[in-house]
Amino acid sequence: MSFGDPNNPYGQQPQAPQGPYGQQPPVPPQGQPGYGYPQQTPPQQPYGYPQQQVPPQQAYGYPQQQAAPYGQPGMPGMPGMPMGYASWGARVGAILLDGLIIGALPTILYIVGAIMAASSSSTSVDTSSCQPGDVQCVSDAYNSAASSATPTGAIIVMAIAWLILVGGGFFLMAKEGGTGQTPGKKALGIKVLKETTGQPLGFGMTFVRYICRYLNGLLCGIGWLWPLWDDKNQTFADKIVGTVVVSVK
Repeated sequence: MSFGDPNNPYGQQPQAPQGPYGQQPPVPPQGQPGYGYPQQTPPQQPYGYPQQQVPPQQAYGYPQQQAAPYGQPGMPGMPGMPMGYASWGARVGAILLDGLIIGALPTILYIVGAIMAASSSSTSVDTSSCQPGDVQCVSDAYNSAASSATPTGAIIVMAIAWLILVGGGFFLMAKEGGTGQTPGKKALGIKVLKETTGQPLGFGMTFVRYICRYLNGLLCGIGWLWPLWDDKNQTFADKIVGTVVVSVK
């Protein structure tokens, strides 16, 4: 037995300090300094470095602002409407280009057919071989001239021209319904879209829109001029079908 320590003559183990009532002092939770412990200061960024800013939080109870829904009607800047509505001049130019593309060949064929019909109708009646008073011979001569003057070739040429023109019209409707652009509209940087969705119409509604375009010619063609003062540059057909023509340049 050691008596080296006068304060602990019996060699007992030292005990932890106790509180005023014999209780152990509370141990501070891990990660949080206890009362009276030194606070840890977060490290500061060196001078000259950009400070990280916390985005401001909206007050509790205030409504959150939501983005405008896709396809808001008539909204320039929505997908498919980056530059706003197309001008009246661009729309007229696109129609003229499309008409030239699908109408050039049929026009040439119609001219050829008209020339063929005119040359056939100029065939004269030859009654020189008929005896005077031979009514049957004269009648046969007139019938022969009429049959030879029938412009069969001219009719065939004009029918081909008509088929090409109709096929070209369906081609334009298919292109506009699928992509919103015909060759003429693509060249001038404009597109036809549904106002409520910002998407092309599809073939069926494009066909209806082309039929409604005939209404633009009523009242001296005022429907074609309506985009000059309309807020959305729409014709009568556009308002009926619900379409807008926008610039995509």
